Amino acid sequence: MTPKRKQKLFMFLGLVSLAAIAVGLTLYALRANINLFFSPIQIAAGDAPYERQIRAGGMVKEGSVSRNPDSLDVEFTVTDYVEDVRVHYSGILPDLFREGQGVVVVGQLQHDGYIKADQVLARHDENYMPPEVAEALEAAGYSPADFQQKAAKVAERVEEREAQEGASQY
Repeated sequence: MTPKRKQKLFMFLGLVSLAAIAVGLTLYALRANINLFFSPIQIAAGDAPYERQIRAGGMVKEGSVSRNPDSLDVEFTVTDYVEDVRVHYSGILPDLFREGQGVVVVGQLQHDGYIKADQVLARHDENYMPPEVAEALEAAGYSPADFQQKAAKVAERVEEREAQEGASQY
């Protein structure tokens, strides 16, 4: 091999090494920003990592919302109608948040089995089920259509209860 070819080979190997190092460092930096989605079924099965940023979704369980009157702390249960997971959140909830509605929470799963949420995202339609939850239900052998019917019935009961509470206030 001629000296000129050796020089080109070393230059090529050096560039490939630098590119590999750059890609590796980029992936390492992005690793902390990745938050995977888990359904309550997967969390109950132990598939979700503890104390790492995750997304969890489902429906807000009827009768599970508990607010602290002295602060913005809220506790509620997210369900996929098979398993439940408790959520602790401190902050202002979205206007569309209520029992029987679909939500996605972003936070960390604690060793006590609850999620300490940093963010709560709510949807406006009681028939809405986050696509990730629907896929997880199908993977577990359940039909998301059955759960959408359950969610619609829960939403009707919640609306009736809210109407009754509103009428009793006046």
